[in-house]
This record gives sequence, C-alpha cells and structure tokens, in this order.
Amino acid sequence: MVDLTRVMTGPYGTMMLGDLGADVIKIEQPGKGDDTRHWGPPFVQGEASYFMSVNRNKRSIALDLKSESGREIVWKLIDDADVLVENFSPGTIDRLGFGHEVVLERNPHIVYASISGFGQTGPSRNRTAYDLIVQGMSGMMSITGEVGGMPTKMGIPIADITAGMFVANAVVAALFARERDPERRGQYVDTSMLGGQIALLTYQAASWFATGEVPTMSGNRHSIITPYDTFPSADGYVNIAVGNDAIWRRFCDAMGLEDVRDDSRFLTNADRVAHRMELYEILNRCLSAMTTADLVERLDAAAVPCGPIYGIDEILEDPQAVDQELVMTAPHKRLGEVQVTGFPYHFHGTPLGVRYGPPVLGENTREVLAEMGYDDAAIDEFIAAGAVEEERQG
Repeated sequence: MVDLTRVMTGPYGTMMLGDLGADVIKIEQPGKGDDTRHWGPPFVQGEASYFMSVNRNKRSIALDLKSESGREIVWKLIDDADVLVENFSPGTIDRLGFGHEVVLERNPHIVYASISGFGQTGPSRNRTAYDLIVQGMSGMMSITGEVGGMPTKMGIPIADITAGMFVANAVVAALFARERDPERRGQYVDTSMLGGQIALLTYQAASWFATGEVPTMSGNRHSIITPYDTFPSADGYVNIAVGNDAIWRRFCDAMGLEDVRDDSRFLTNADRVAHRMELYEILNRCLSAMTTADLVERLDAAAVPCGPIYGIDEILEDPQAVDQELVMTAPHKRLGEVQVTGFPYHFHGTPLGVRYGPPVLGENTREVLAEMGYDDAAIDEFIAAGAVEEERQG
C-alpha cells in the first residue's frame, strides 16, 4: 500500500490498515518527513510522541516526489500496489502528477482513496482544514460544552480520527468489491473530515430533521434521557446512565429513593425529562453525600450503568484495559521499544500483531528499494542525487 498521508487523519487510517495486515509504505519528504515528527513536546530522546502514536505497522521511505528518479520510484510502487491513500489539499496530488485519474488509468486494479477537509468538490473544497476548524463548522462544537458556556471541541482530534477510520473502512469495502468483480477493477474513494463529523451527528441531526429545533449544548447530560449525566459526589464525580424505566426503578431502590421512584413526576423517562430540574435537585442532594467509589459499588450491585471519571493514567493502568491488551509495546529503531495503544478489536482466527514499530525517517528506504529490484549501486545513485534519503544516524 502506498501511503502519501501525513499528520493525523491519513496516518490514523493507514495505521488501521497496517494493523489489519497491509504492507504500508509511508512516503515522506527527505530531511523533514511527516509534519508530526516535529510536533511537541513531548519528545522521547528527540522522537515525537505524537508521530509515534499513529504510525506503527508502517515502513518509511524518504523520497522526493518532485524529482525524476523519485517519481519513477513512486510509479513503480503504484504499479504493484493494491491501495494508495493521500490527504493532500484538493488539487495538490494532481499537480504532482499522481491524481486518481492517471493512477487508475495506469493501474486499473488499485483502490485510490483521498481524504480532505471538506471534499474534492463544492464551494469549501479549498478551505484549509484543521481539526478545530472542521469541528466548529460541522456543528459538533455547537452541541459540546456546558449550557450557556463556550462551544467546546473534543479532547482528541475527532474530525481527523473519524475521517481516518472511515477511509480505512471504505478501502476494505472497495477491496472486497474488487475481489467480487470479474475484472478486478479498483475505484476512487473520496472521504472528508466534514463528512465524517456530519455522519456522527446521528440523533442530533435527526432531532432537527424531525422538529426544526436546533440542538444546543447540554453539558454531559443526554438530551432525551434522564438521569443520564455526570453528578457531583462527595469526593469528585460519577457518571450515571439510567437508560430505561426498569433501570430507573433499580436506581431508586439502590439509593433508598422509593418515594422518588413512585412520584408521578418521575414515573417514565418522558416524565423525568419534563421535570429534569426538580429531579436533579433531589439527586444532587443524595449523590453528593457519598464518595464516587461507594456510589459505583452500590450501583454496580444493582446493575445500574455507572462509572468513575478516570484520568488517562488511571484507565491505561486499569485491570480491564490490561486484560484487553489495550496498551502494548512496539519496537523502535532508536528507543528500543515504545508504548502504544492496543488494537480495539480481537480476531480469534487471524490474530493481530505489531510487525513494525513507528519508523524513523527513511528507516526502510534501502530495504524497500531493494525489494523493488534496485541494486545497491542504483540506490546509492538515488541517494547521491537527493531523490531518496536513508535513515540519518545519530
């Protein structure tokens, strides 16, 4: 797979494909590499933790796309590739000479996927798209934050990450379609950060379609289910999700609120939504008198969905995360090994593994070129001409 992506959205998608077994050849600019190699702190002995978080299971080749020899190498990679993924601004890849039309004409079996901020067409196609910009323009920030507060972005670059996830999903589907096609034809896949965020609006968009009323910020509470929110405890906070009336009755029994359970204002979810403020006054008095640990223990025993709010350190060391192998180590050329998040799925027939750790810039240049049939003399010539670059020592 030819990986012409950088920063977050493309690298996340190609990492997913690499995790699933694709041989991902990450093409980077000599001397600089992926932008995120320089994003920090934090750095670990000069290596950017940001880059390492989304670039495992890839091999890096440092190659100048504008040089004649570099272009020759890219075309040779494309000729043998099943997939090409790029996330340049619309039009850029065409100017470099590797647009989807010319690539599919040369290799009609390839699946060619583009990720952009707003799509390849339309009045916003040329807008510069960073995650923050797309979160705001997609409507996502308008429904995230405390009531009456400032619009708030997610704590992760959700627009970048979901676009990467969607492109990985689409590529796998396109490969499956190719295998069922008698002529094994590939196709062009166009995904966008904006499209991914609008897809995530789900019931919020459906609410506007149904009522014409614009959804707004509601803090951590659910807009149509109550109580479903973050509540203060005696020593912090607890999340409680009473998703139906049966859970409501169990919740009240567990908390000694039988009179509240039978109050006509709170019998059904619709009743509780209509009388949310009165209900919250009662619940806050009750819940704030107990510690988070005591509340979780009591509600767990009653099969009421609940949980503490962990810090990143706490969840990454939690026994459940450990059991599910959601933290693992990956090899690294300079650091020995690094910790990375684990796979979010488990294949029992074809188990996954970390074949390659996050590569240093140009780590696999000579290796990949040799696999393509170039001998040492030809590779040395490419290096001398500046068309490619090997890993820098030290």
